[in-house]
Amino acid sequence: MGNNFSHIIDQELATFEIKFKEAVKSKAPLLDRITHYVINRKGKQMRPRFVLLSAKLFGPVSDVTYRAASLVELLHTATLVHDDVVDESLERRGFFSINALWKNKVAVLVGDYLLSKGMLLSVDNRDFEILGIMSSAIRSIIEGELLQLEKSRRLNLKEDVYLEIIRSKTASLLASACAAGAYSTTGSRENAAQMHRFGELVGMAFQMKDDLFDYGTDNVGKPTGNDIKEKKLTLPMIYTLNNASASLRQKMIYAIKNENKQPEKVQWLIQQVKASGGIQYAEQKMMAYQDEAANILNGFGPGEVQSALMELVDFTTKRRY
Repeated sequence: MGNNFSHIIDQELATFEIKFKEAVKSKAPLLDRITHYVINRKGKQMRPRFVLLSAKLFGPVSDVTYRAASLVELLHTATLVHDDVVDESLERRGFFSINALWKNKVAVLVGDYLLSKGMLLSVDNRDFEILGIMSSAIRSIIEGELLQLEKSRRLNLKEDVYLEIIRSKTASLLASACAAGAYSTTGSRENAAQMHRFGELVGMAFQMKDDLFDYGTDNVGKPTGNDIKEKKLTLPMIYTLNNASASLRQKMIYAIKNENKQPEKVQWLIQQVKASGGIQYAEQKMMAYQDEAANILNGFGPGEVQSALMELVDFTTKRRY
């Protein structure tokens, strides 16, 4: 993660870690064992960082901020646990998923438990506005998942539908994290709305970077062609299909539908996308979102919190994992 300004929330991140572990404690030993397992498999901690920095942009981090960051993580983790059940995934980030170790029933219950813990954390402390901000993100995520299920079967995704899906599925949580952070130190809906837009833009760019990884534009740990194997249409492919001749398009759709498990066909599809300019198109789109996010930050004038947030924004599009 950037190396100049990210240290400005090191202390707050450490405090958050302690408070988050407190927040997931339960009376059931099995639950404690599982939540401990989940918490120790944390990724880059992007969301808590965005919460803390969005709060710090307006004032000193408070208990409300820490609860907001905990709520974001609880809800995010709950959706991941449930996702693994829905997708029948046996691992996440190189570790076994909960459903792989403890079966689906336990995984669904754990996801529900994490959701209820998050809600109670807010309700017990009367953080109603922040609970509202985060609950709308959960609604968006579910709507996005269902929209994707409904639309992707037919493999004729339009770009606006794809953007709507990633806005709901990925960007809404980051948007809410930034909005909740801002609200926690200002109590201002206006500031929260401004940071919501900022987080949404960063989330859109983040997801597009993920989609580009599938085409091997960077040397990453993720195997290329994964989205194609799962018949998942992302922007580079949507652009290519929408700009291909009718006959090539037919061939490509046939390959995605019926030959998506054949490595040479997957490579052929990747070549078509590269040849059509689908990669550049998606990169331009991604950078446009990043620029718009940077413009919002610039509106707050210079400062080390702004610089730290800008580093995070840069990280989303320049990262290699």
